Amino acid sequence: MKRYWRRLRMTSPLARDRVAAALFFVVGQIEVVTAFNSDAPLPLVMLAAAGYTLPLAIRREHTLAALCTVVGSVAGCAALLTDTTQFFVPFLSAMVFSYSGGAYLDGRRAYVALAIMCGGILVVTMLSPSQIAGDYIFPTSFGAISWLAGRGVRTRTRLTEELHEAAVREQEAHELQALRAAADERRRIAREMHDVVAHSVSVMVVQAGGARRILERDPERAVAAAAQIERTGREALAEMRRLLGVLHREDDEHDQRAPQPTMAGVGALVERAREAGLPVELRVSGERRSLPAGLDLAAFRVVQEGITNALKYADRAPTEVRVRWGARELELEILDRGPGPARERLETAGGGHGLVGMRERVKLYGGELEAGRRRGGGFRIRAKLPLVADETTVEAAA
Repeated sequence: MKRYWRRLRMTSPLARDRVAAALFFVVGQIEVVTAFNSDAPLPLVMLAAAGYTLPLAIRREHTLAALCTVVGSVAGCAALLTDTTQFFVPFLSAMVFSYSGGAYLDGRRAYVALAIMCGGILVVTMLSPSQIAGDYIFPTSFGAISWLAGRGVRTRTRLTEELHEAAVREQEAHELQALRAAADERRRIAREMHDVVAHSVSVMVVQAGGARRILERDPERAVAAAAQIERTGREALAEMRRLLGVLHREDDEHDQRAPQPTMAGVGALVERAREAGLPVELRVSGERRSLPAGLDLAAFRVVQEGITNALKYADRAPTEVRVRWGARELELEILDRGPGPARERLETAGGGHGLVGMRERVKLYGGELEAGRRRGGGFRIRAKLPLVADETTVEAAA
């Protein structure tokens, strides 16, 4: 059961709305056929039932138009065909669209939706042949409560998005500051390396010239000069190694000694992400083959950066990693269902470091990379790496 619920969460909201609209339509038609007790033409009543059930499929994209269609269908059926208060589906549809008006509309449009829905409920009540005072109060109150519930959910969602964006901006500012500090440190190290190398090479050149001039008449001094050249060179190399070591973090020492990761480790990578709290699934199709070392590492880094992107921005939303081994290309996809718009990730795709690094890796091997929003919410990273490439390109990349 938990597995099916996870798959349901991974479907897009638009797909769920379309399934719900189909179910509403079927239930509405059954209700009309079984509970119909009027002289009005049954096909017209069934058409009206379609009008207040099928718009559920577009309630997120065209909320106000769908709401007007529902209200018009119910009110028209009540005025021209039959008493719609005998059916339950129109009432349920009114509650759903009251909530949708509060949840998916902004500003004045949200209040217009509330007025249309409450007005429609009152009109349908007035057209009912049997009515009491409570019929004017309770359905309208339920519609207003549903609208308020949708409004509350929208306010909370927007607040969550703003807090998330603020946290992302703060993190990006911190990362930018760290990058600037690292750049300053690299410039300092570059200056020191220049001084060390320039001084040592100058000393070695002078000593080599002196040793050449005295080699025939004073071999012992020439040998001593050669030893001094060797000692100066070793000291320069040791100093360069020390300075270059500053560029590596202490916690990367093990990684520098460990073998480079390959696509064989994608399963373990996904498992570590799952242990970190990301609901991620791995799907592999096709027959895996051995790859050149550089291409294998590039493919692994694409998957790694995609999972890191989901961990960082998708708020623990369901994520899927797809690896397709084709005859001539390897296709990698990382898809998530993160809440809300992915604007900050689109900005990162254009100006950040992770996705830019991926793009450069993929381009180096003649591949293609796509990164952007998914329809219905979420983010997708898709990379295609050719498995048959020109040998000179592969050698240069390696």
